[in-house]
Amino acid sequence: MSDSTNETIATVGLGTGGPEVGVQGLGCMGMSWAYGPTHDETEARATLERALELGVTLFDTADVYGFGRNEEFISPFVRANRDRITLATKFAIERDESDPYGRQRIRNDRPYIRQAVEGSLRRLGVDHIDLYYMHRRNPEVPLEESIGAMAELVAEGKVKHLGLSEVTANELRAAHAVHPIAAVQSEWSLFSRDIEESVVGAARELGVALVPYSPLGRGFLTGSFVQAEQELGEDDFRRRQPRFTGDNAAANAALLEPLRKIAEARGATLAQIALAWVQQQAQVHGLAVVPIPGTRTRARIEQNTGATRIELSADELAALEPIAGQVAGARYADMSATSAGRE
Repeated sequence: MSDSTNETIATVGLGTGGPEVGVQGLGCMGMSWAYGPTHDETEARATLERALELGVTLFDTADVYGFGRNEEFISPFVRANRDRITLATKFAIERDESDPYGRQRIRNDRPYIRQAVEGSLRRLGVDHIDLYYMHRRNPEVPLEESIGAMAELVAEGKVKHLGLSEVTANELRAAHAVHPIAAVQSEWSLFSRDIEESVVGAARELGVALVPYSPLGRGFLTGSFVQAEQELGEDDFRRRQPRFTGDNAAANAALLEPLRKIAEARGATLAQIALAWVQQQAQVHGLAVVPIPGTRTRARIEQNTGATRIELSADELAALEPIAGQVAGARYADMSATSAGRE
């Protein structure tokens, strides 16, 4: 299962009334931000093309990734394949470029939303965005104002579908009552399962798709790290994440043994088994699930899409079940901007 293939992946509707997309998308953030420098931009661009060849059609970015440079990076690919892809980007997070991983400000107000969408359209070089996410929720701004402003963008043709990221179940229901929500993007993996408490059920109830980000635990579930803090570059934001620091890193590396055994038995990679688990949550919970693992190489995109054709057995799922409850460290040092921080 770990070999590359030219077989294209299956498709699924991205929520009730949403676009038809490949069952796995591509997170583009790491191509120009957060995971250290991209040394081979030619390979990264070729990865975008290879993903599309394999049936990946949901391409995900955000205005805060590289302070707009990620949107600019994927723009030539987007414009060349505009009718074949579903383009997703996000607004809401403001950061200081001199301290890119420091304090952030969450903006959900109407004037900011209108300013943000114009900036994204300009950088991407397109006249509309297929899926526009509120990247994070500011509870001080009424949802009616934020979703109302986003709905105006739909009416004006600048946005096709609306999405939310890291919202609670109640926030999702309240937003959906103002305007249909196609997708919720939240962290979901063998290391992070807090959204199963209530968000997943609300999404199923409303016909909203789940788009898991970091389905490989920011790379931890690939088996690449032992002493992660020492193995990551200075400009890699994971050095500041609790699960990658101190004793937590070694403890979390030890949790991968069940994953490793299943991968070895199947002739697959750890990443493929971890992604197969996320993909299979669609069946477990009865809703559309489209994870967006990120990569900069064609070899990895071939491996990742291969995971969509792996179906784990009941025994394998049972072996993986305890992992999340044993993970050391929170998802973020500050969880206040996450759905779990507000539930």
